[in-house]
Amino acid sequence: MSIYSMNKDNYIIHKNKDRGFSDHGWLQSAFSFSFAQWYEPTRMGFGTLRVINDDSIAPQNGFGFHPHQDMEIISILLDGELSHKDTMDNQETIKQGEVQRMSAGTGVLHSEMNNHKTKYAKLFQIWIETKKKGIKPSYEQKFFDEQKRKNTLQLLVSPNGQDGSVSIHQDAYISRIKLDKNKEFIYSNYHKDNGVYILIIEGEVIINSIQLHQRDAIGITNEKEILFEAKINSDILVLEIPMN
Repeated sequence: MSIYSMNKDNYIIHKNKDRGFSDHGWLQSAFSFSFAQWYEPTRMGFGTLRVINDDSIAPQNGFGFHPHQDMEIISILLDGELSHKDTMDNQETIKQGEVQRMSAGTGVLHSEMNNHKTKYAKLFQIWIETKKKGIKPSYEQKFFDEQKRKNTLQLLVSPNGQDGSVSIHQDAYISRIKLDKNKEFIYSNYHKDNGVYILIIEGEVIINSIQLHQRDAIGITNEKEILFEAKINSDILVLEIPMN
């Protein structure tokens, strides 16, 4: 039982079944927020968080060269691998467990291709508005050991690259935690005015008395602490986001 007395105005619940979905054959995607042909006026983002796409890319397929500008783009590889190329002369392979950050800034072209012969590439692609427009485009990529997020918070993305995280041009923090069954964890904000968007990658978790299942999500504002209670083994993505 949670110890928190909730103000419902501070909570937004996004169930898995209510996400947008698209199937292009080579690409299956689920959208947490309005994207491409899926438009939902109540799902335009969460603060400066604009996109969380849950993508599955077929072997020998992917995104050809396309442009971005003034956006922080983060990819979290859940399974498989992607081959990355961009107009900054980066050419990398992103593998399971790695996090990629591309700051589009004044403009960049890039491609993300699954060149594996048989295996699907599965990832979250996240877009966050940059704090300042017109910055120089840049790229960063790091591996994160899953054992280091077992029942503890592993910081993946932060404004200054603290604790070995990938740096971002925004006062946003992205973390991941794998909680064993019946384990609890209390999340405290890095910045008191930020909101927190929590997505259950796998498992079943009670967040401040609200029960969530795989791929469900919740947005929370104006709470100093957030209690996670894992009902089964669970994998959780936590995005702390400036709200304006």
